[in-house]
Amino acid sequence: MTVDAAPPSRAAQGRAPGLGPRLQGLPPVLSRRTRLLVLGSFPGVASLQAQQYYAHSRNAFWPLLGALWGIDLAALPYRERLAQVRRRGLGLWDVYASCRREGSLDQAIEAPEFNDLASLRRRAPALRLVAHNGGESARAMRHVAALGYPVLRLPSTSPANAGWTFERKLAAWRAAFDQAGLLNP
Repeated sequence: MTVDAAPPSRAAQGRAPGLGPRLQGLPPVLSRRTRLLVLGSFPGVASLQAQQYYAHSRNAFWPLLGALWGIDLAALPYRERLAQVRRRGLGLWDVYASCRREGSLDQAIEAPEFNDLASLRRRAPALRLVAHNGGESARAMRHVAALGYPVLRLPSTSPANAGWTFERKLAAWRAAFDQAGLLNP
């Protein structure tokens, strides 16, 4: 099943189309050993500029992974972080391949186009679980579930998700990583 377009986010509905240039997302970080895929919505400005997943200095993604695996991932060069991710069976990608958006907030996403999620069977044959990082990504849960994958929603690691403490996020993420067998590499 290939999904070409997604409905606009709730906050973007009713806005005039054509907001800003069309932005292109990042390539997937997958391997044949990927057992858990974390799907974000679409990279923020800092990530697009750096061409790195979760590049914003206040995003909790790398510190959360570091706490789960007992490694200071945030201190490692990006290439080494990705090597750790692949080695441990984690994959990274986003729901949307492209969109229009001013700034980094998911609520500003307009005219999104889905990534080729159907290609996951070929790209990540060991995939056991897909975890959506936040609400906008979770809007695609039914599309991912239709591909035959178990799915769950995790609290967003974005600094915009200030309602969750680091410890509360860590507990939710730990449960997902345990379910996928990624806590003991």
